[in-house]
Amino acid sequence: MRKIRGWFVLILLVAAGSSVRSQVDTNETIRIDTSLINIPVNVSDRDNRYVPGLTKSNFRVFQDGVEQSVEIFNNDSAPMNVILALDTSRSTAGVLGKIKKAARKFIKDLGPEDRCMIVTFDNDIEILSGLTSNKKDLESAIKNATIGAQFSTVLRDAVYDAVQRQLRGEKGRKALILLTDGADFGSSVSRSQLFDLLTESDTVVYPIFYESAMRVRDSFPRPFPDQAGMGRLGRRGGIGGRQRRFPSDNFPGRNPNRQNRRNLPGGGVNRPNSEIQQQLSIAFLEELSEKTGGRFFREQKADLGDAFQQIVDEMKRQYVLGFYPLSDSPAGTEHKIKVQVDRPGIVVRAKSRYRTQAQ
Repeated sequence: MRKIRGWFVLILLVAAGSSVRSQVDTNETIRIDTSLINIPVNVSDRDNRYVPGLTKSNFRVFQDGVEQSVEIFNNDSAPMNVILALDTSRSTAGVLGKIKKAARKFIKDLGPEDRCMIVTFDNDIEILSGLTSNKKDLESAIKNATIGAQFSTVLRDAVYDAVQRQLRGEKGRKALILLTDGADFGSSVSRSQLFDLLTESDTVVYPIFYESAMRVRDSFPRPFPDQAGMGRLGRRGGIGGRQRRFPSDNFPGRNPNRQNRRNLPGGGVNRPNSEIQQQLSIAFLEELSEKTGGRFFREQKADLGDAFQQIVDEMKRQYVLGFYPLSDSPAGTEHKIKVQVDRPGIVVRAKSRYRTQAQ
């Protein structure tokens, strides 16, 4: 009897050991790799209508001209994490009511599981509500948005803060919607720093341009208030701790970027400063959308209700492709990305570049 028990125990131990070895072997074959590149992709027809029903086999992804193997494919409808950033600078005083009305319309279009954060930016960045699905809280936050006291607009800082600090740790579909006139005066983050971040991120940016009621050149008294510093960013969760500076390409009252003026329609040299600034602002917002696979809207030319519905539809039905680069590259290396779909008459919007991050 004892011998039988001994053999039985031995069999159990061997089986357990075999099971453990099997688990260990299985785990060793699982690829744990932080170099996975996720590409949100929006696919529409020529009338901007979402194209459903695509599968993994319909997509091809190229990095620097070399086709990559699509390892991850997701087209399930999923909740969104959205930051709604409202420009409350002095230059938008005449259109803030329209901006708030449009923001409230967007909140109504959100699903019950979608989460949104309300942020305002002027001479500071202020978080009026955290990420929440409570629409009453969001509407109350929009109501509390007020015009800033100082003449400054930290647009680039606001975009950087939203993408890097507020959305970076969130999973799933992420978007930043900007309602702004596109002017930037006083940001600490440079254009190159911002665009470098966007090429590393999977947040999609949707700028909605509002033409200011005031001329840029008339919006700033002389001398410019507190040119030396104007305090620190981060009144409630902003970038924080860095003194504002005014680079030569965006100091108020100066025609920004003299070289770019030559490329503007009509020559640009003798055009009013406000017209030049507006065109540069629009070009900047268009670049934000292009680099992230989003879409640029202009309030005067678009039905905002329809625009918001398009954004919601795109975000909830976004295709997400993931691949592991065929070759490793040092952190900070920028690569070209191209996504193709094997159907005629299709418009594909996805980020065109990405940067490798430090492991």
